[in-house]
Amino acid sequence: MSETVTQPVAVATAAAARGNRKERVGEVVSNKMAKTIVVRVERRFPHPQFKKIVTAYKKFYAHDEKNEAKVGDTVRIEETRPLSKLKCWRLVEVVERAVQETSAAA
Repeated sequence: MSETVTQPVAVATAAAARGNRKERVGEVVSNKMAKTIVVRVERRFPHPQFKKIVTAYKKFYAHDEKNEAKVGDTVRIEETRPLSKLKCWRLVEVVERAVQETSAAA
């Protein structure tokens, strides 16, 4: 009477071949470089001594092959091999697009 849930073979083997990679979700703060974005990731944790919740930010350089991420977008990045001196993350997906403000020049 025990049911086992099986994943599709292609999904299971692709995840196993990639290994266990770190993923982060953050906001794009710059996309001015060719095929590179800068992502700011927020991390909230209690201070070790005072126990107050502290917000820390860190910037990651990520590879954006199709130049699809824009400033303000929320994106998911994944750890990868070093691509340059600072870049060892790659864009997985754009989670949420930034709201574009249309200014009326009248």
